[in-house]
Amino acid sequence: MDKIKKYEAAILNILNEYAQITYANVKGGNELIADKENHRYQVVTIGWEGDRFVHDCPLHFDIIDGKIWIQQNMTEWEVGEMLEAQDVPKSDIVIGFLPPELRAYSEYAVA
Repeated sequence: MDKIKKYEAAILNILNEYAQITYANVKGGNELIADKENHRYQVVTIGWEGDRFVHDCPLHFDIIDGKIWIQQNMTEWEVGEMLEAQDVPKSDIVIGFLPPELRAYSEYAVA
């Protein structure tokens, strides 16, 4: 399996697991969006909370230049560690939602 396919599988394992979560307060649920051609992957939450429409993106990953970019993580999950558990090296994980100057202080890649 090539590197991109391996990373895509790792991301989809995480997102598929998260997409199964149901909420007591939201009438609706999670949907997995996978753009495999452009290497963009998300879970979106869509539904109604009372009379308020909910449309959120709790998790978003991209594969850019052979690295997994965590673009959004609005969960309590340590997705970097979850990727590492699937044999993705720290040097190929970027915390994209951190400003570039702060990424150097994470244990992951800067870009």
